[in-house]
Amino acid sequence: MIKILIVEDQTILRESLKKLLDGQEDMEVTGLTSNAEDAPKLCRKLKPDLILMDVVTKNHSNDLNANGIHYAAEIRKEFPDIKVVIMTALPEITFADEARKAGAHSFMDKDMGSEYLLSMIRNTMKGYSIYSLRAERPHFAAQFTEKEIAVLRLVCQGKTRREVAKEMGMSESRIKLVVTSILDKSGFDNIMKFAVYAVGEGLIVPVKEQ
Repeated sequence: MIKILIVEDQTILRESLKKLLDGQEDMEVTGLTSNAEDAPKLCRKLKPDLILMDVVTKNHSNDLNANGIHYAAEIRKEFPDIKVVIMTALPEITFADEARKAGAHSFMDKDMGSEYLLSMIRNTMKGYSIYSLRAERPHFAAQFTEKEIAVLRLVCQGKTRREVAKEMGMSESRIKLVVTSILDKSGFDNIMKFAVYAVGEGLIVPVKEQ
C-alpha cells in the first residue's frame, strides 16, 4: 500500500485527489494540507511513502520562498526515502529545473489527467523519475539564459534595477545589458511590459528562488 500525503491549496482539487487515490487498491491518502510549510512536520507524524506537492500553495508566513519546491528540498534532505512528486497548473518556465535541483523525483502538469497521475505515482515508487512538460514551455525557456531568467524573475517581483543588481551581485550597467538582451529576444520594447506579459501568461511566477 502506497501511503500518500497531498499538499494542495485548492479545496476541490485536494478532495478530488483524495477520492481518486483512496479509490485505488494500492494507494491510501494518509494526510492532507493546503500549506507546504506543514509538509515536513506531517512527514514526521504520518511517515508517508510519497508526497504529492503543488508548487504554489498557501503559507503561514507569506514568505515568497515558502513554496512547494522549497519544502520539497527540505523533505528530501530530512526524509531521503520519501518520494516527492511536484505538480503544477502553471506553465512557469523554470519550475521543472528548480524541482530537479530540489531533488523531486517526478514532476507533472495538472492537466495531464488522472490516469497519467496514477501511473506516475506507481512508477515513481518503482524508482523511475518522470518529468512531464508542455511542449511550448521548454521552447520559450530556451530563448533565455539562466541569468536572464533570474533577472526577469526579480523584475517580475517589482524590484528596481539597483535592487536587481544588488541581489544578482552585478553592476547596474551589467543588468542594463542583460535587460537589453531580454528585450531583443522577446520583441518587447520595455522590460516592465514584458514582465507583465510573462506573469500574465504564467511564464514567470514571481516566487523567489531558493
